[in-house]
Formats: sequence, structure tokens, C-alpha cells
Amino acid sequence: MNKARLLASLFAGILIASPAVASELRIGLQDDADVLDPAQSRTFVGRIVYTALCDKLVDVSPKLEIVPQLATDWKWSDDGSELTMNLRKGVVFHDETPFNAAAVVANIQRSQTLPESRRKSELASVKSIEATGDYQVKFTLKSPDASLLAQLSDRSGMMVSPKAAAELGANLGSKPVCSGPFKFVERVQQDRIVLEKFPHYWNAANIFIDKVTFLPIPDSTVRLANLQSGDLDMLERLAATDAAAVKADSNLTYADAIGVGYMALYTNVANGARADNPFGKDKRLRQAFSLAIDREAVNQVVYEGTSVAGNQPFPPSSPWYDKDIPVPARDVEKAKALMKEAGFETLDIDLQIANNPVQMQMMQIIQSMVAEAGFNVKLRTTEFATLLSEQTAGNYQLGRSDWSGRVDPDGNLHQFVTCKGGINDTKYCNPEVDKLLNDARSSTDNAVRKQKYDAAAQILNDDLPIIYLGHQAWIWALKKNVTGFVPSPDGMIRLQGVKKS
Repeated sequence: MNKARLLASLFAGILIASPAVASELRIGLQDDADVLDPAQSRTFVGRIVYTALCDKLVDVSPKLEIVPQLATDWKWSDDGSELTMNLRKGVVFHDETPFNAAAVVANIQRSQTLPESRRKSELASVKSIEATGDYQVKFTLKSPDASLLAQLSDRSGMMVSPKAAAELGANLGSKPVCSGPFKFVERVQQDRIVLEKFPHYWNAANIFIDKVTFLPIPDSTVRLANLQSGDLDMLERLAATDAAAVKADSNLTYADAIGVGYMALYTNVANGARADNPFGKDKRLRQAFSLAIDREAVNQVVYEGTSVAGNQPFPPSSPWYDKDIPVPARDVEKAKALMKEAGFETLDIDLQIANNPVQMQMMQIIQSMVAEAGFNVKLRTTEFATLLSEQTAGNYQLGRSDWSGRVDPDGNLHQFVTCKGGINDTKYCNPEVDKLLNDARSSTDNAVRKQKYDAAAQILNDDLPIIYLGHQAWIWALKKNVTGFVPSPDGMIRLQGVKKS
């Protein structure tokens, strides 16, 4: 064998022996996630991370249908008081412990009983859960709950390793152990969350990425610059003002989907000492504030017409929207009259917002609008997870945050406005609203549910603990070499089928 052939043979041998080059997907997030424990967390970006990290009992399709994931099928009893689920076999958690009926029971009970759990109100209808076989569970309900499947398609249905949960308790978020396509590697707050492919994932044949790194970059301009330079492969929540630039860039792919959530202002009406102020105590001032906002103008200026003006937790296109309460036109004179009726010519407002430029632009426009009615708004920016923490603690007067939305209408309302709602940061409490929303949960007749939601909407539109502003589209941008991504109205990034060439 001559020297050239020998070198060629050796080189071929090296290629055969060497592993394939690992593919890493770097995803730019608008915010940093909060605690990575499905029982405790509440951020939207946390849900994006979970989509790679933690499988759920059921998932949501791009058509907003409930589809199997860790549960293969399910059946309701005739009276709607029992839900029986058959579970997927051959699944293991990232610590190699088995997923089975006992694990589901442990997870649901943990979400119901962990003192730090935010899932209690979502699972409030569940009287008990029991293993009726090695791979079958039965939920017994206190009363029928049409929203339960939708709850199980989100954090209430995410499964963590019972072994890890028992060992770490409320500190599970420091090293989450789930059963999703990727397992946890490391986290550096405000810098990165790193996951790697889990080789024993039940659907591993459909996972083509070896490593995922989530990078929080609040500034949308910087996020896009990182994508254009190649430091990112994908980003979520592209600024609407950058949509045209991405569409015109031959190196990038644009994707969007109309969301099911909302943008809103949360008023501290009863959450501690900071609720003791005129705006929190007098609904006329909140009504005046709402009337001073031109929602259509905000949509056009900030979101380039990609979002929809709104005044309810459901977009006007939703079948759950109450058409008897249309989006109010701006009426500064009526706002001033309400202010005067409440005994004020002017009123100082402290408004807390997240430190991203799109929200800042929107709130600066609203700040200018409401000033014409007599509201002197001071904008206070903070990191998003800190904003939510402050709201939970009651350390705020008025706060701006968005909700990504849920398939079932209950998920956009119940936990926010019922007296013991898990994310009721306003601490609004109206027994009549509680009854209407609990009754809506209990019916499987959509006509009856719609009647209840409409009645609740009338009360909430008058009390205004939450001032809804509109509904935005989810917009993604990707490098051309990233393929297989399917946009979904829930805003999630599902990596099944995604490839990077």
C-alpha cells in the first residue's frame, strides 16, 4: 500500500471511529425563567423550558386540541365525576426511575399539598387520585370539572421524579428531574439554562438536537442581533417592528401564531399595605384609567397591527368573548368625570413593568394617554421574575404582565380572580364571581359555561381588578438551517422533529 492510500485509509478509519458532531440549539428568551419546579413556577418562559424538560400527561396540538403524551388515552364517567387515564409504558425519569401510576399519584398529591405549590387552585376540583393499575390512574372529583384536562396539559400535568421530589422537596428547582426529551445540566441565573438530550426518552427517535441552551436576553433588538450574528439559532417573541426585516433576510425564517393569552395591568386591591391607596380602593379610578387608553392605537403603534385590542381575558375572536362588553373607545372626558366623582383632579400611580423595550414603549404610550385624564404615572422597571415576585408579595400598586393563555377559558380566569386563586396577586375576592366560575368549571355544557363566564365578565368589567389591554401574536425567528419547527398558538417551542443542519 502506497503512502497516499495509507493516509486515506487511516483518515477514513478516524472518521468511522469518531462520533457525529453534536448539534446544539441556542434559543433566545425574552425573560429568565423563575424556579424550575412545575409545582411552584409561573413564568411563560419557564413553560418553554419545560416543553423540552418535562413531559405532561397530555399536550396541546397546534389546533389547540388535547392530545396524548404520558397518558395514551382517557375516559370520563357518565356523570363527569371521574377521569380514568391509561399511561404510557416504558417511560423513565431522567434519574432512571420508572414512570408509572404511582408516580402520577405522587405528582398530583405533591401539587396539591406542597406548601409552595401554585397548582392548588388548578387542582381544587380533585378529591382524590388513585392507581387503579400499574399504568392506570383514576381522578375522583368533588364536582365535575370541564377544565381539568386543560390543566393537565400544563404544569399541573407535568411529571417529576418522585424520588428527586422526595429528596429535594421545595428545592427541586435547583436540579429538576423530569421525563422529557432533554435532561437538566446546569443553570446560571440571568445567563443560561442548559439541557442535553436524554437517550432513554420514549420518543427519542424524533429528537434530532443533542443540546439545548436557553439564553435570557430581554432586549428584543439585542436578541435579534444575536440571531443575525449566529450566536443564536432561534428566538421567541420577535418584536413586531422587526418582522419585516426578518422576512426580508434570506438567512432567517419567520413564523407566527395568534395567541390565546392577554396583556394586562394588575391592580393591588387587597394584597397587603400597598393596597391601601385610592386606586386600589375605588373602582371608579380604575374605570377612568381604562377609559383613558386607546387600545387600538397602542396596537398599531407598538405591535405594527399584529396584536388585537382587548378588554377581556379572551380575544374578541374567541367563542368565550362577551360581545355585550365590546372593547371601549377612548373617552378622556368620561374618564375625567369619573376621577372628579371619586374626588380627584389628579392621581399619582406607581406602575411596575418588566425591563424589555416593547413593554416599555407600550407603557410609555399609555403613560402619556392617561396623563390627559389626570393620572401621573411613574414607570418602574425590573427584571420579569422579580416583578412577579413583587406582585406575589403585594409590593406593588399597579403591575403590567402578560398571560400566555390556556386552551380552556378557566385557565385564563379562575386562578387570577377567585378568592383563593393560585396566581391572584391582586387579592380580589368576590364570592359571586367565585360561584360563577366554580359553576362554569362544573358544567360540561358549553352553553351553560358561556352564560356563567358572561355573568362573571360583567362584574369584573365593573370592578376592574385586572385591566386588559389586548392580545398579541407569538412571533419566532430562526436561522434557515433550523427546520421542522411548528408554531403553535400556545407560544411553546416543541423540539420534536426539529433539526439543525
